[in-house]
Amino acid sequence: MDLTNQARIQELTEKYGNEDLIVVLGGAEAEASGLAAETVATGDPTFAGPLSGVPLGLKAYHIFELKDEVEPTVYEEQISMMEMVLDVDEIVKEVQTYRQ
Repeated sequence: MDLTNQARIQELTEKYGNEDLIVVLGGAEAEASGLAAETVATGDPTFAGPLSGVPLGLKAYHIFELKDEVEPTVYEEQISMMEMVLDVDEIVKEVQTYRQ
């Protein structure tokens, strides 16, 4: 997760709290998605960004997990192709690892 996004998420969490805020990820690789989920939950493990040592306690979900929450035609147009070519189970499992 880049430094700009870390700062934006930190600002939103400060403004709205972490109770009703989630992070929706769309990464194509399990490791990158897991790293992003870890960053918003327990802090940036690379110690490179604004969330270094800052555990926001946010829950992260990959967009694949929210399929039933997305309007079907939008999901079909925007996401379904990636669902066919990526290892959905691996990505989701990695993101769920960091969900509190």
